[in-house]
Amino acid sequence: MYVNRVCHLSAMYKKRRTHVKVDETVTNSPDSPKLPKSFVFKSGHVGKSVEALVRDMRRVMEPHTATKLKERKSNRLKDFVAIAGQFGVTQFLIFTRTDNGTNFRLTRTPRGPTLCFRVLKYSLIRDVLASQIDPKSFISEFHTPPLLVLNNFDGDENHLKLMITMFQSMFPSINVNKIQLSDARRVVLFNYNPDTKIIDFRHYSIGVKPIGISKSVRKVINSNVPDLHEYRDISEFVLREGHISESEAESGVEATVTLAQDFVGKINKKSDQRAIKLTEIGPRMELQLVKIQSGLCDGEILFHEFIKKTPAEIKSIERERQKKKQETALRRKEQEKNVERKKAEKEAHRLATSGRTISESKDEEEEDDDDESDEEGDDDDEVDEKEDNDDDDDESDEDDEDDEDEVDEKDEEEDEQQQSSADEMDVDPKYIGSP
Repeated sequence: MYVNRVCHLSAMYKKRRTHVKVDETVTNSPDSPKLPKSFVFKSGHVGKSVEALVRDMRRVMEPHTATKLKERKSNRLKDFVAIAGQFGVTQFLIFTRTDNGTNFRLTRTPRGPTLCFRVLKYSLIRDVLASQIDPKSFISEFHTPPLLVLNNFDGDENHLKLMITMFQSMFPSINVNKIQLSDARRVVLFNYNPDTKIIDFRHYSIGVKPIGISKSVRKVINSNVPDLHEYRDISEFVLREGHISESEAESGVEATVTLAQDFVGKINKKSDQRAIKLTEIGPRMELQLVKIQSGLCDGEILFHEFIKKTPAEIKSIERERQKKKQETALRRKEQEKNVERKKAEKEAHRLATSGRTISESKDEEEEDDDDESDEEGDDDDEVDEKEDNDDDDDESDEDDEDDEDEVDEKDEEEDEQQQSSADEMDVDPKYIGSP
């Protein structure tokens, strides 16, 4: 019984993985499509409001963007270009601010082109949510990239075609046959007005709701037990009038779709009839295209909205640009030659210095050897002198010993003579005085 209960509890509290690990062998294979990745950052002093707009645009570009990118005042565009290749970044979204207003640049790394927009108006995410009656918090919607909708980009102008290509490259392409319906959680809209030449940018969340029922019943179905403390019966909650707002009213058969797959939510199953509901997340922007540059924030101006050039002026500008490129190439070659020459001089100086040092060290060693040999000769002479002195001392000691022996012999002879004379006179020799 105890074992069964433990097994039952382990089955209840078994961890359910909420994040599926990406197969790196598939994503890193050469046949797999390259995902567009982006850096969204500001350049220069822009103020707190534009900084908040940068953070909101990072939310739009999730999950394939650097959400915690920190830029410094000392950072330049070349700093971001230097690390873009390491992280596979394909787009830069740059916000700047001048005395004339806020500007937005969309560029493709590493060689361009660059679309330069003027931000006429913008609203932050917090402003959009504050204008809603029942704002919602969005978390899981940012785990997948948004869908892209381009509206009214129908002109034959080259700048419109280039804008379409640049906007499409911001987000991953989708395969209609393989896409999962549960991954379509957000949508980004670019709406072009050909009369005013203004582009409206919007960001929405995609949701579905049951059709043919009121909001009260839908709330009972989607959520748990509603708050009924103001009603005597649940029928009053369901049948109350004037509860549905204008924005939540059913819009007819055209708004209904049949789900091809299971969608998010416990009641949104395959083959069910549902109505599509878009909820704006923010931010909003009104953009006006100013110019298009061929390079990464520089290069030839392919299009300008306010300045028009004649063919002669275009040719002269192109000649000046080619001349500057040639001068730059010549300076670069000259710098490379100078670098090589300095390296050769440094190497020659190192070799010459190292050779002289070796010869000097050899001469010093030879001088040291000569000094040592001279010192050894002096030591030998001193030893010989000491030995000669020792021999002389020995000879002098021997002569002294011979003299002492002669003196002793003489004393013995005198003692014998005194003894003999004392014997003859019968007198003790000690009383005999010295002669």
